[in-house]
Amino acid sequence: MRRKEQWMSFLLVLPSFLAIAVFVYGFIGWTGAVSFTEWNTLVPDWSWAGLKNYLYLFGDLRFQADLRNTLVFTVLFIVLSTGLGLFLAVMLDRRIRGESVFRNIFIFPMALSFIVTGVVWQWIFNPSTGVNLLLKEWGLEKLPQWYVDTRVIPGVEWGQISFGIPLALIAVVIAAVWQLSGFAMAMYLAGLRAIPEELREAARVDGANEWQVLHKVVLPQLRPITWSVVIILGHISLKIFDLIYAMTGPGAMFVTDMPGVYMFETTFRGNHYAQGAAIAVIMLLLVSALIVPYLWSNLRRGVE
Repeated sequence: MRRKEQWMSFLLVLPSFLAIAVFVYGFIGWTGAVSFTEWNTLVPDWSWAGLKNYLYLFGDLRFQADLRNTLVFTVLFIVLSTGLGLFLAVMLDRRIRGESVFRNIFIFPMALSFIVTGVVWQWIFNPSTGVNLLLKEWGLEKLPQWYVDTRVIPGVEWGQISFGIPLALIAVVIAAVWQLSGFAMAMYLAGLRAIPEELREAARVDGANEWQVLHKVVLPQLRPITWSVVIILGHISLKIFDLIYAMTGPGAMFVTDMPGVYMFETTFRGNHYAQGAAIAVIMLLLVSALIVPYLWSNLRRGVE
């Protein structure tokens, strides 16, 4: 009977296993193989190219700008989303009146797709309409250019590009933080509600003020939540495509371009399939560099 149950369990998971093997790992292997070929036309060309496509990308001005933008966007997006999410969660954890209303308002942007978010915030940050009309009414003469600004601060020369924070990317970061800070808030709020009140009361009895309770008692308990939020938001930012494509596109001088947009245009508009596959492999490696250490650390803790 036990053997029969084992076979039934195996047969139940077999379709999912085969689907993942073919449509996930199989396609990853296929993409990696294509990236080492000369297939850069509509006609497949399986001639061996070695690292040619990768060397071309790392010497390309646009891809260098993409790496800069990805780094800046990821850091700003994670820091602001987690910080704002934690702040909102701490405020809501005080059992304020109308908590459920505020909670729903903060989480609502998650119900929208990045395409919708991009279109809405494109209008809001349009230099000739949106928020600039309000700033003009307030008497501000020098209006910000938002996502069409090509300046990079501080603009240190690095390779073929200026390294720093592209000002146009700040508008995209604001839109992304607006959409996903509610997710961070929900995660932190769940973590806060799981902390026994006795721990906080014990700290208060020992003379700790509210800031010390938060810093010494609450935040250490939220460390696993923080890592989970960082990993989830990090992998979203590293493969971001739809928000950029809908809101700004590559932007002038590629100030808002991302590897996902470059891959799409290279593969499906330029028909450079090998170069597009190389971009996809690099994106996979970037995401893996973030996620694999986290998974490995969790696995080691589970074994111990």
